[in-house]
Amino acid sequence: MEIQDSTTPRKQGLNPRIGFAIAAGAIGSSFQHGYNTGVLNAPEELIKKWVKSHVCPEIVNSTATALAAAVTDGLAAAAPSAEEVSCDTSVTFIWSLVVAMFCVGGMMGGSVVGLVSSSVGRKGGLLLNNILVVIGAILMGAAKAAGSYHMLIAGRLVIGINAGLNAGLAPMYLAEISPTSLRGALGTMYQLIVTISILLSQVLGMGGLLGTEEGWPWLLAVTALPAIFQLATLPFCPESPKYLLLDKDDEHGAEEALQWLRGTIEVHDEMDEMKQEQESMKLVPKVNLKEMLTNGALRRPLIVAMMMMLAQQLSGINCAIFYSTAIFGMAGLDKKESQSATLGMGAMNVAMTFVSLALIEKAGRKVLMLSGLTIMVLMTSLLLVSLLTFESVPAMSYVAIVAVIMFVVGFATGPGSIPWFFVTELFAQSGRPTATSIAVVVNWTANFLVGLGFAPMNMVMGSWVFLVFIIIQVFFIVYVALVVPETKNRPIDEITALFRK
Repeated sequence: MEIQDSTTPRKQGLNPRIGFAIAAGAIGSSFQHGYNTGVLNAPEELIKKWVKSHVCPEIVNSTATALAAAVTDGLAAAAPSAEEVSCDTSVTFIWSLVVAMFCVGGMMGGSVVGLVSSSVGRKGGLLLNNILVVIGAILMGAAKAAGSYHMLIAGRLVIGINAGLNAGLAPMYLAEISPTSLRGALGTMYQLIVTISILLSQVLGMGGLLGTEEGWPWLLAVTALPAIFQLATLPFCPESPKYLLLDKDDEHGAEEALQWLRGTIEVHDEMDEMKQEQESMKLVPKVNLKEMLTNGALRRPLIVAMMMMLAQQLSGINCAIFYSTAIFGMAGLDKKESQSATLGMGAMNVAMTFVSLALIEKAGRKVLMLSGLTIMVLMTSLLLVSLLTFESVPAMSYVAIVAVIMFVVGFATGPGSIPWFFVTELFAQSGRPTATSIAVVVNWTANFLVGLGFAPMNMVMGSWVFLVFIIIQVFFIVYVALVVPETKNRPIDEITALFRK
């Protein structure tokens, strides 16, 4: 596409070059977040069986022999021995490590987002981050062949660090290359690809594809393919114009990057906006963690950003999806039908994220966030009622299925996508890397704690565990309504000025 002459009006809409930059920046990065969140669901029993064969091979062999003898003699299988119980406990602990290491890595990666984005840039950070994808894919894909579950745990940690970095770098890059009028829609692309990649991991994990004893290592190694795509495409895209001007003081480079992205040389208005932000930055000291926490004009938007991240993770979305298999079983669905229902739920998540993308610049961030949380609290309440009454009223099992699916609809409407890019809208360039880093760590930490705490809470409280999420959702509805500002179509300097008053 030829760059137009100076008489052409400035373009504020989507064009092929921005589309290419979005694909290059988002597909290879947000894929890692979504795919590796959902990829272990389908092959869980297969991987546990493989781990068990390496942790206690003698017990596996003796159990198989005893079962064969019992079948031959027509006898009932003997009760599990103390050694078998101990073996199962060890396998469960190792599996918990495999699952949890992804979130631990996410916290580690998120904590260095500010350092990486400031030192090598948004584009540079995304490109270098693919080194971790290659390492993680090799460790996870080769674990079975090497006979080492330690490699699987290490691979999950490495790919988690990659996902934590991506969760900060990709939304930052997308927000900074976007025109103001498209900032929210393009920021939603991160969550859209996360939902698509979760669905893809569920599809590939089906028994007819890679969800087999021979296929699960390949299922884990597939995560390297989007990294190859990003390495092949992102080098052709420019670095963030804001990073070039405000961090590197490279006015010529920033102008060239902006002209490439807009497809026109008429970018003077945007350059003037960025220069005004640059002048404002000179009046304030370098924003570090201490400044972020002690300066009220920075601390207030930081708290808002963290609360938005907490609203996303503490809403119970992962627990509702985790509980969905049991709910579908209550309704009398067999394993295959439950798997199909789970895929349908994933597809609904993708579809509603598309709807959110279309509405974000019309309805606004605050309206969609409140709408989504309201749907979620209503559906969580309906789910709780269904789980308490399905034994006496069998039809409530089907109501529970509807409640879970509609819960996902509410999540995808706002809380699923908005927090990821909202933090980039609350801060000027000087504070954005540090704030993003803190917000991403908060998100991954909440994700980890909910995953860790749900099972024990469920054991103690039963179905009433969802009452906790109802209370949390109501709290965040009130908080968003009273505290969170609307940022739709507002320049960054106008948004930051709100918190300086």
